[in-house]
Amino acid sequence: MPIKLKSLWGKPPLKSGYDVVIIGGGIHGLATAYFLARDHGVKDVAVIERRFVGYGGSGRNTAIVRANQRSQENLKLYDEGLKLWPRLIAELDFNMMFFNCGNLNLAHSEAAISALRLQVVTAQFYGVISELLDARQCREIVPALDISDRLTYPILGGMYHPPGGTLRHDAVAWGLAKGAAAKGVRIHQYTEVTGLKVEQGRVTGVVTDNGPIRTPRVLIAAGGYSTLLAGLVGLRLPIHVLPIQAMVSQPVKPFLHHVVSSGAYHVYCNQSLKGELVTGAHMDPWPTYTTNVTAQYIKHQAEALTELMPVLKGLRFMRIWAGLADMTPDMAPIIQGNDPIEGLYLDCGWGYFGFKSGPITGKYLAQYLATAECPEALKPFTLRRFEQGRPLGEIATPINYGPWN
Repeated sequence: MPIKLKSLWGKPPLKSGYDVVIIGGGIHGLATAYFLARDHGVKDVAVIERRFVGYGGSGRNTAIVRANQRSQENLKLYDEGLKLWPRLIAELDFNMMFFNCGNLNLAHSEAAISALRLQVVTAQFYGVISELLDARQCREIVPALDISDRLTYPILGGMYHPPGGTLRHDAVAWGLAKGAAAKGVRIHQYTEVTGLKVEQGRVTGVVTDNGPIRTPRVLIAAGGYSTLLAGLVGLRLPIHVLPIQAMVSQPVKPFLHHVVSSGAYHVYCNQSLKGELVTGAHMDPWPTYTTNVTAQYIKHQAEALTELMPVLKGLRFMRIWAGLADMTPDMAPIIQGNDPIEGLYLDCGWGYFGFKSGPITGKYLAQYLATAECPEALKPFTLRRFEQGRPLGEIATPINYGPWN
C-alpha cells in the first residue's frame, strides 16, 4: 500500500476574512504568525505564499547566523536573535540543525583591521563575544588558510565571533510553519496576492488569485517582492533587488570547523554537516528579479577559495543557485506600520541579513501587529529615516544603488 504523507501544516480552505493577513511564506512571515498566536492570542491569521513555504530567500541562502554587525541598532537585535535559536528549536520540537561553529571575518588591509577593531569594541560594549585576531591566530582557528604574502590580498588578521553558526534553512521554515499551524494559523500556498484594498486611508483587504480576503491588518514580508506589493498602493521603497549566487561542493572529510568570510575577496564559506563546502559570493551588480546563475561566479568562487585555502584546488562544485536580496542604501531593514496607510505593515529591505533576523523580528512584529505600538527594538528601522536624512551606520561608506524602484 502506498504511504500517505501528512502535511506538517495542512491545506486549509481560504476563508473570506481574517484578523491578520501576512504576505510571504518565508521565515519572517511564518515567525510573525507563530508569535502572534503564541504570545498575543491572535490566531485568525492567514499566511499567503505565491509558491510554497520557504521558496524565496528563506530557502535560497547559505544559512549563516551571527551577531557581528556594525551598528548598535542591528547588533542588539541580532544578538537577541542568536540567543533565541536554541530556545525556539526546543519549543517547536523541530531539529533545525543549529551548528554553533563560530564566524571568522578576514581582514586584508590596515583599513580593514581598523574597521574590525571598531566592530569588536562595539560588540564587546554590548556584551557580544567578539575578538580581534592576528594572521597567525586566524590560521590556528582555520589551519587551511594561507597567511603568506603570496596572496593578492594577504591576510592581516580577522574578527572571530564564537556565537555565530549555521542552521538548515529548510528546517527553519518547516519548523515555524508547523508550529504556527498547530496554533491555528492558516497557511495558504500557491496563492498569489494581486491587489491590496484601501478605503479612506485604511487597509480593508487583499485580492488573491483564489479570491478576495477581508482584513484590517496586512503585513508585507515577501523579501525582494515586497517592493512590488508596496507599489500596489503607491508606495515607493528605497530598495534595489539584487541576486546573490551561492554553490555547494562535493563532500569532503571535515576540515573547516568555522564560517570564514572575506570582504576583499567577496567570498564566504562553511562546511556542512554532510561535508559539502557551502559558499557564497557578492551580489550581482545589476537590479533584477531573476534567479539565474552565471559561470562568472563559479569562476570567481573557485579562484577566491583556492587562493585563501590552496588545499581546495581540484575540488568540484556540484550545485549552484541564486536568491534575491532586497538592499536598502544603508543595508538596514525597513519596518513600518500604520504609516502612511492604517493597517499596513512592512518588513523588508533585509538584504543578505534576512535569514539571521527572522524569528526575533517576527517576535517583535507580532507585538507591533497585536498592539499597534512599535517596539523599541524596531523603531530605528522606520522608512521615515530616509526622508529625515538619518540612515543607519551599517555600512562604512554610502553605496549608490541608483534610483529607487
